[in-house]
Amino acid sequence: MRILCIDYGDARIGVAVSDPMGWTAQMLETIQWRDDIDKPLDRICQLAREFQCGLIVVGLPKNMDGSMGFREEKTREFMDLLKERMPDIEIKPWDERLTTVMAQRAMRDMGINSKKQKGRIDQMAAAFILQSYLDSIN
Repeated sequence: MRILCIDYGDARIGVAVSDPMGWTAQMLETIQWRDDIDKPLDRICQLAREFQCGLIVVGLPKNMDGSMGFREEKTREFMDLLKERMPDIEIKPWDERLTTVMAQRAMRDMGINSKKQKGRIDQMAAAFILQSYLDSIN
């Protein structure tokens, strides 16, 4: 079973997917969106079907002290909308603290200008979230 991972944001959503064995995370795409929540929901549903995913992991942006903040609340609302659209697929939150920072550092270390590659940062953050999840279950 493959696993899809979402790094939710108000303008961009990074998406990653596991390999068929569930060992490694791979960057997939960035969904650009603004005011129409149906656009990312439709695309995520399409990707989940295309890759035959039985689980969607969603990065949960907790505060550094572990408390819940505004971003976590917005992400949980998005998760609820996903659950309504795909009641047959488990939607699981996963701690995403510092994954965007890790993605920015990785891109800098590779010599990639992160300002020009914002969408790639979201994909990479999703891959870091998913790899963290995969490592915890393997």
